Amino acid sequence: MTEHIILLHGLWMRGFALGVLHRRLIEEGYRVHRFDYMSVAATQEHILKRLRAQMMDCGPDPVHLVGHSLGGLLALQVCADDTGLPPGRIVCLGSPLKGSASARRFAELGRGGEALLGHNRTLLEHGFERWDGPRELGVIAGRTRVGLGAVLGQVAGEHDGTVAVDETRLPGISDHCVVEATHTGLLFSQEVAHRVAGFLRDGRFDSMAAAPRFAGRPAD
Repeated sequence: MTEHIILLHGLWMRGFALGVLHRRLIEEGYRVHRFDYMSVAATQEHILKRLRAQMMDCGPDPVHLVGHSLGGLLALQVCADDTGLPPGRIVCLGSPLKGSASARRFAELGRGGEALLGHNRTLLEHGFERWDGPRELGVIAGRTRVGLGAVLGQVAGEHDGTVAVDETRLPGISDHCVVEATHTGLLFSQEVAHRVAGFLRDGRFDSMAAAPRFAGRPAD
């Protein structure tokens, strides 16, 4: 049985930023797809409609979602009502699931800051209260403090330079782990790729595979 992964990039990024993670997850034996979207200009409704359609196109085989930063928030949003979607799990990488202090600070800059956040401003600023969706949800946070948020003093406590570890700890998630990586570095970490594959396989991070499961299948 083929298992699909759809990768979602974060704010101010495009799909090419996911290239390294894409390749490593192919090596773990998954068929991997990159979902490219306009993170600022596109409306959330338009993004979610396209994402849902791509999930349906990959079904009825399992379709997992792996989202970085804003991409993780959108993954939760599209799966909040899982009706009719193919089965699968979700992994969020550095996603401010409880809302982002950095985003709120940008919004305080006025119209310029609000424009930088685009149509997903509310989701970025406030996130979710808890995860009650039907899919198992794993979260990987970074704690290497290098990034714009660290420079501006926007992020308190342990953080990845942009998102605080505490902002990723949403009630209702299945598992959570913290790795030595910056916010962007989560996309390039070999450890993160193995942990993602382990959660998608087992629903937890504590049985991380040391090697790919089998030869990769072609990717889109």
